[in-house]
Amino acid sequence: MLAGATGSRVGLAVPAVAIGAANGAFAGWRQIYDWSSHRGPVAFALDSTWALATTASGVVGNVVGLASRSSGYVPALSTRQNRHVYRKGFTLRRGFAITLGNVVSGAGDVEQPSRVKLVTDHEDVHVWQARWLGPLYPVLYGAWTVGGAVVGAVSWVARRRRRGDRFAKTVETAAYYLNPLEWWAYSRHGAWPPGGALAGYGWQRPIVQSLVAKRLRARGGAAATLR
Repeated sequence: MLAGATGSRVGLAVPAVAIGAANGAFAGWRQIYDWSSHRGPVAFALDSTWALATTASGVVGNVVGLASRSSGYVPALSTRQNRHVYRKGFTLRRGFAITLGNVVSGAGDVEQPSRVKLVTDHEDVHVWQARWLGPLYPVLYGAWTVGGAVVGAVSWVARRRRRGDRFAKTVETAAYYLNPLEWWAYSRHGAWPPGGALAGYGWQRPIVQSLVAKRLRARGGAAATLR
């Protein structure tokens, strides 16, 4: 109903209903929304309205995951976590996870704490970015990717070439790592600057506090209150 009402405003009621129904079916089957806190209803409402376009990409991610026997759905990182997580599923680059709407694919070996942290502290940031920014998310991300690639190429030709920097790494750093949406996620992950980025290129400080530091600070405040 929420999706249909949203889609009807732009003359796309039927596709919107289909997307909302599919997302509701996947989410209900796997019980991803946390109804015990405010985050669950907010996530559901955004997924079914403002973020319907990115939710559609998440439906695609779930369909791909269902179609592959080796996708490896991870209930422990999905149930009541307001997201779906796959070990494999839809992926574009080996070793890199990818988030489509509320679906995280390519999480890899989640028995390793580092891969769990990748999901909870990095990819989950993208899940919520897609919700809050809605249809603007893919536009902003794509625009920076294209523009950053151009800037990276020009900067390599103009000055980085003299330092022996590789062209591909310079372009990748400008187009991917320096994307503000990635800067935000890597900062929350506590991994800024990223190891894969060109050293000394672009901004060197995190844009926000890491989630680990934020949790430790919150625990310290709670302990002080108890004392």
